[in-house]
Amino acid sequence: MTSNIAMILDGSVLKMLTKLSLPNFLGVSSMPLVIIADVYFISQLGNISLASLALVFPFISLMQMMSAGAIGGATTSSISRFTGAGLNESANSAAWHAVIIAVIFSVFYTVIFVFFPKQVYLSMGGTDLVLNGAIAYSQIAFGGSLFVWLLYTLSAILRGVGDVIVPARVQITGCFSQILLAGTLTLGWFGVSSFGILGPAIAMVISHFFMVLYLFIYIKFKQKNIKLIPYNLNKKSIFDIMNVGAGGLINSVTIAGTVAVVTASLSHHGIEALAGYSLGSRLEIIITPLVFGIGSVLTVSVGINVGAKQIMRAKKIAWVGATISFFIVGVIGLTVTFYPEVWLNLFQTNFLSKQFAILYLGIAGPFYCLFAAGQTLYFASQGLGKIFFPVIVGILRLLSVSLVCYFSITFSWPINSIFYGVAFGLALTGIGLGLCMTGPDWKVQLSQKKTLST
Repeated sequence: MTSNIAMILDGSVLKMLTKLSLPNFLGVSSMPLVIIADVYFISQLGNISLASLALVFPFISLMQMMSAGAIGGATTSSISRFTGAGLNESANSAAWHAVIIAVIFSVFYTVIFVFFPKQVYLSMGGTDLVLNGAIAYSQIAFGGSLFVWLLYTLSAILRGVGDVIVPARVQITGCFSQILLAGTLTLGWFGVSSFGILGPAIAMVISHFFMVLYLFIYIKFKQKNIKLIPYNLNKKSIFDIMNVGAGGLINSVTIAGTVAVVTASLSHHGIEALAGYSLGSRLEIIITPLVFGIGSVLTVSVGINVGAKQIMRAKKIAWVGATISFFIVGVIGLTVTFYPEVWLNLFQTNFLSKQFAILYLGIAGPFYCLFAAGQTLYFASQGLGKIFFPVIVGILRLLSVSLVCYFSITFSWPINSIFYGVAFGLALTGIGLGLCMTGPDWKVQLSQKKTLST
């Protein structure tokens, strides 16, 4: 992918982002299709199963954000900065240590959500059949945590050297296979016995296994840009990844934690409110993988330019990417604000749950564009290798939404107060990350003499 690296360093910014983001966007866009399909399949089983999924989903999303966005983004950042500086041996070491880190985190998820899921979902208000469904789903899905972590780590390694095509191709093929398998196992297509709520979880584990197997074979035997070979433990390689990854993990916790807090708060309003929020809020969490299509390109392109000491160009790339995200997601947000049935009619639910979902989308929908732009700038900060201030923004979002939810429950405020709190958090993300771009981390080096290509 030498041609891609040359384009990242010297080509037109808009042309470069368009060329690299399009296949990446198509690949990552298949992830929302899996989410939509899973919600649709589960909705056919009734509101109890849908409420069970609502309890588990924040943690599935958290694992994906940690593996793809936090550690995956840190892996891409580290490898891309070494690649931009011409330090190939350091890039290879970073790749190997990224795999080790991924294995360690996957064990953490397996232990908690396979052996102790009941305590987690009880704390979120799960009871009776809803709790039982959440536990059963969790033990299957998180039993395959290793494959999820390795999928996003291996994909991040390839992106770090400018290869976005292969990860996108694997993601598209794997996700459509997962949808077909989930429908078969959940609803009993083709005469196969139905596994009920366990269907999507089983499909996730199987599809991720085969995606990981293909990527491993490809990296080891079919490409020459980076080598995945064992290295002795190297503190420098680990620190370079975790310097960005640790902050990314905190940021992932704040995003999923915000959803978990809102979910737990809405459980006080009944199953219909929880199911309605489950339908409406899926759009917010879907925004994250959609933004990832552009954001992960920003991570590698900013990282390579930072490694090559082209800070001004890196900053321009960040702003152009954020602008693209703002307008694309803005159209989606305004559509569901004024025409929520476009989204909600995809699912089967009762009248009351649908009304809660419409209320949520009407309040939060207009602010999706700010959330998307902010998240895109966060990916750019990963490429820079400095994410302290972006993480602070995420923490402030979690605290502000949590405070609103606390007051709403304590003083018996109407349910829309919780939704207004969510909307405030979305806006805070966009405005806060935009302000981070004016901070000291992005100050242009006065000695820089590179000419920007626009």
